[in-house]
Amino acid sequence: MSPDDIPLLFHTSRRVRREELRQFLNELTRRVARGRTIACLIADDDEIRRLNRRFRGKNYATDVLSFPAAEVNGIAGDIAISIDRARTQAAEHGHSVADELRILMLHGALHLAGMDHETDSGEMAHAEIRWRKRLGLPDGLIERAQ
Repeated sequence: MSPDDIPLLFHTSRRVRREELRQFLNELTRRVARGRTIACLIADDDEIRRLNRRFRGKNYATDVLSFPAAEVNGIAGDIAISIDRARTQAAEHGHSVADELRILMLHGALHLAGMDHETDSGEMAHAEIRWRKRLGLPDGLIERAQ
């Protein structure tokens, strides 16, 4: 699968380097999702709030949402990321917006792989640290919360 085949959708006018993110999503698809397709939406807080309210019953914007596929061959699921949250978090943690988007993509991909840091005994945290180091990313979401 070429990076051009990876579903990366932007519902925002804010500029980010789409090709770099598409390549990173391709890498996550190959390595973390073991070849199962991940679609990623990057949108503003309003759209993420709408999705969070509709699918989780929570009326606020969050940084990343994951929607696992229902046992469909070749598809891991979908990720939705807030560009607004990514910009704020990047500034707070002293790295680029592109790095923050990658951190959020990784976090979402791990959820699509069946992990859940809210209910496991640290497995997702360890996996996120391991993948973050392999992919050359700054501290991940779980590490920041600890």
